[in-house]
Amino acid sequence: MPDLATTGSTMTLLRWLVKPGEPVERGQRLLEVETDKAVMEVESTVTGVFREARLGPGNSVCAGDIIALIDISEDFMPTNWQEGMTNLDFENHSGGLVKYDRGFLLRLYERMVLIREFEERVKFLFLEGTMPGTIHQCQGQEATATGVCAALSEEDFITSTFRGHGHALAKGLSAEEMLAELFGASTGCCKGKGGSMHIGNMAKGMVPAIAIVGGGIPLAVGMALAFRMRKSKQVAACFFGDGAVAEGAFHEGLNMAAIWNLPVVFVCENNLYGASTRVDKVMVNTKISDRAASYGFRGETVDGNDVLAVYEATRKAVTECRDGHGPVLLELLTYRRTGHSRRDPCHYQAEEERKQWFNRDPIDRFRNVLTENHIAAPGELDAIKVRVGDHIAAGVMAARNAPQPTAADLLTDVYA
Repeated sequence: MPDLATTGSTMTLLRWLVKPGEPVERGQRLLEVETDKAVMEVESTVTGVFREARLGPGNSVCAGDIIALIDISEDFMPTNWQEGMTNLDFENHSGGLVKYDRGFLLRLYERMVLIREFEERVKFLFLEGTMPGTIHQCQGQEATATGVCAALSEEDFITSTFRGHGHALAKGLSAEEMLAELFGASTGCCKGKGGSMHIGNMAKGMVPAIAIVGGGIPLAVGMALAFRMRKSKQVAACFFGDGAVAEGAFHEGLNMAAIWNLPVVFVCENNLYGASTRVDKVMVNTKISDRAASYGFRGETVDGNDVLAVYEATRKAVTECRDGHGPVLLELLTYRRTGHSRRDPCHYQAEEERKQWFNRDPIDRFRNVLTENHIAAPGELDAIKVRVGDHIAAGVMAARNAPQPTAADLLTDVYA
């Protein structure tokens, strides 16, 4: 039983969703439990055959309890990772792909696959109880991080949020240093002191993420001011969610960037929900990019599930900032496929809404663009996924065996 109760209290098993003898897949919903805050579904961490339920409905369960047995012998392992996938309708980029280098397009695809596979592996490590702490994941938002960071240089900086794994991977942090950080190892990108919500690496242009909603906005403005005073061509890109628009830091930061004409790109990942509250319940004008006009600079709303659209919009914004014509507010329309955190059952997302957005999955869409326009064969893209999976698996093994911080490390990296 994974740790799903926010207070560490016991949970009540409500019902099983599978029967003994039935095959189950990794990620399939197995049972429902009631925690201290909500009714939640528990997913299988493996693929196999459900053999036995150790506990029945009405029983109390705690994190770490053995609740079921699943046979994972090789006979039940899938041979084709694409089995069961269906073709979706995608937009056609054929007219604009000529200007892109093939290697660049494949790197965009691989980076998005890396983010998705990293998040999926972390999700199951958390469910298995082998990873400490908590996680806020970004499955479904891979195109926003990838498209934005592809338009930045190594010298540019980003600020991030508590949902920052994708931003980190897109900015160039390695899966190994991030997994070590998530396991609390001293070899992690923040020496095991940041964890999931404070991931980052200053040497690679990512300030350790800030969990306070909107907290990265004034920091990005400050960096942009420093860039201007130094007369460098660097740009700061600031990621935040739609919920941050209601924070005072948003208004203060955008106004300061405007009056000083600073080189900062404000990137709002509008996934429609601030935690569990839908955006149209907290603002009448839900087009967030319109807010830029009130401060006197340009705003643009972009399909955040189209990686090339995100890249083009960001590249234009970055060029404007380097040329002294910033700042710019980009609103990237996207959708998270998971709850606000791993303990969020996500019941507030309407089923039809989820279906529509899942059919606009950024990775599936870009895969179709690449294959339909003969940029890459399906087998080549399949091989990328396999290679990424092997890379992450090696990173997990290394992170599990990495050294932990010592008591003496409590006194390092402390500033007054």
